[in-house]
Amino acid sequence: MTVSFPFSAIVSQDEMKLAILVAAVDPRIGGVLVFGDRGTGKSTAVRALAALLPKMRAVVGCRYACDPADAGVGCADCSTLRGKKPPKSHLVPVPVVDLPLGATEDRVVGALDLERALSQGVKAFEPGLLARANRGFLYIDEVNLLEDHLVDLLIDVAASGENVVEREGLSVRHPARFVLVGSGNPEEGELRPQLLDRFGLSVEVQTPTDLAARVEVVRRRDAFERDPTAFAQQWKKEDERTRKRIVAGRARLDCVRIPDAARERAAQLCTALGTDGLRGDLTLIRAARALCALQGDAEVGDTHLRRVAAPALRHRLRRNPLDDAGSTTRVERAVTELMGA
Repeated sequence: MTVSFPFSAIVSQDEMKLAILVAAVDPRIGGVLVFGDRGTGKSTAVRALAALLPKMRAVVGCRYACDPADAGVGCADCSTLRGKKPPKSHLVPVPVVDLPLGATEDRVVGALDLERALSQGVKAFEPGLLARANRGFLYIDEVNLLEDHLVDLLIDVAASGENVVEREGLSVRHPARFVLVGSGNPEEGELRPQLLDRFGLSVEVQTPTDLAARVEVVRRRDAFERDPTAFAQQWKKEDERTRKRIVAGRARLDCVRIPDAARERAAQLCTALGTDGLRGDLTLIRAARALCALQGDAEVGDTHLRRVAAPALRHRLRRNPLDDAGSTTRVERAVTELMGA
């Protein structure tokens, strides 16, 4: 069994860790994009998420891990079962599925099961990566290098929550609701605007400049590589605390109050920054509410909006030829002007 580097043992990178936790509390936020230097813990943080998430309940035998309690969303097989009697269910790990850059479209969306077709003469569907990622996380490393046809496919599925396969005499429709998590190095190319807008939060990570932080990163990584099991055991209690915070945050989420003043503040901030559409406003409010639930607070306020403003909005800004400042600086400046220092 492969042991992942503990989430709690990641040094610094507080904004990245917070964005991942907020998305885990409320998947409706729409995923996380992590851009930055190589070797800064981007993929480590995402893979650590798999071990951190609490297990979910799924229908026994379902290839898409459908939720037995959700009558409105599910595959055709589970819909048939629900019409007869309550389906059997069990607890399974939340999937965190890797989408390799070289993956074919058949591997991503699914295709004809050739083995059954040749041996039994039966046209059967072999689910792809999108099916495995249902109700979980789909992780794409170097997402800015993803081929255009896969980008278009992901945009369609992320918008609809369904994967539709029409090929080789097959006609299959199955749920594909997942949190999209991408990482990449901006020096290797930009991300297409259509896909960029599908990420709820965008995080910038940098190589630590603090000497003590750099030394601690190397010390922990070396200890993990020498004895992964023992190192993970050292951080087990801290990871368990984080897992309990996620579970409690999910339970509190619907009880968090969002006053009109907070919605107005979010709208003022998005207007000041000139973001297109209303997706920025919605994401900012959702992220602030999830942060509020994660912290155990009862009502969204300026403190919560301030902490999630940059991740929620920095990737939604138009380029301003009259302003050389980066998007993060522009968001921080607008927040200060609106909410004070």
